[in-house]
Amino acid sequence: MENILIGLGIFSAVTFVLSLLLLPWFIARIPTDYFTRPRDSDPWQVLLQPRALLRNLLGLPVLLAGIAMLVLPGQGILTIMIALGIMSFPGKFALEKWLISRKGVLQAVNWIRQKSHHSPLEVP
Repeated sequence: MENILIGLGIFSAVTFVLSLLLLPWFIARIPTDYFTRPRDSDPWQVLLQPRALLRNLLGLPVLLAGIAMLVLPGQGILTIMIALGIMSFPGKFALEKWLISRKGVLQAVNWIRQKSHHSPLEVP
């Protein structure tokens, strides 16, 4: 039991440091018009492509870390948004729009973008 708690503490510290280091980099890479440009691809067809499978395999640990950060130290909601940006699945865009519309999330994202000399995100 003590080893599990030590492991969780180490995991928490590592995810906290990684979120502080990587989150601004990921947020700065989001295109300004991401939420306003038209979407036209079929998400079910995209899932079958090898690139989408790789993106989902890479995004899953980031998503799990974001969910863990909801109760552990770290930027949980923002990390979940980054994971969703990496992954590809049906309904992804609607979920991202819902998350960015949460109180304070858009402000935090745009503040980070401003600090890295990028334009704020356009939202409908």
